[in-house]
Amino acid sequence: MLIRLSAMLLGAVLLVAVPLHAQTLASTAPVAGQIVVQGALPDEASKAALMARLRELYGAERVVDQLSIAAVSMPAGWNTYLLKLIQPNLKLISKGELKVDGNRVSVRGEVANEAQRQQLASDMATSLNSSYTVSNGLRVSAAEQTLLDETLARRIIEFESGKAALAPSGKRILDEMAAALLKVNGKKVAVIGHADNVGARESNLALSLARAEAVRQYLGEKGIAPTQIQVSGQGPDHPVAENTSADGRARNRRIEFRVLP
Repeated sequence: MLIRLSAMLLGAVLLVAVPLHAQTLASTAPVAGQIVVQGALPDEASKAALMARLRELYGAERVVDQLSIAAVSMPAGWNTYLLKLIQPNLKLISKGELKVDGNRVSVRGEVANEAQRQQLASDMATSLNSSYTVSNGLRVSAAEQTLLDETLARRIIEFESGKAALAPSGKRILDEMAAALLKVNGKKVAVIGHADNVGARESNLALSLARAEAVRQYLGEKGIAPTQIQVSGQGPDHPVAENTSADGRARNRRIEFRVLP
């Protein structure tokens, strides 16, 4: 995820989401998974409030501060409304952007389904006053990604505790995923391993990568070419739930499938 903020005459914020495994285009481009915040705000207090909200939402280790302080003019209450827009449902958007230019808000990118597309725009509109306009440029994800998401159906591919050996239930899910992968028209797919935060981060990174590799190996046995699968291990860096409960930790120990551009 990449977030860019830029200020125009009335103050503007641009948030851009890119695929986790997008290639960097230049040495100054952010690395995959970073949240880069760029632009100008009128004072340190405004900057501190925005950065605190972003770090709370995405994790402090992922947010890169490239904001500056400048003499920008903004509508009354602009900072308050901006913070209202930085909500957890932004994580539903991929390959997109949220731009706040004065009292004009535009959002675009991909979401999983039509209900999310409409709900996101509605939530943004209701968090603002009547002087703001919201342009909804969101679109439903490509058919291939939707197919993989619906096949996984929010299930967790399980492994033996602390190991990269697939549990029987995990193999059954992967049998279904193999059939779905045969239908994605030969596109490359990222298999991303995640872990909870119990134990050393380095160990969790290694385990999440080993589990992603185990998934690739198993899919290969089911007829999916290894060259079609790109693996990575993100360890505990991208949780989808709090690690303070057993259920939350179980949800964070997961495998994701992402169709690559």
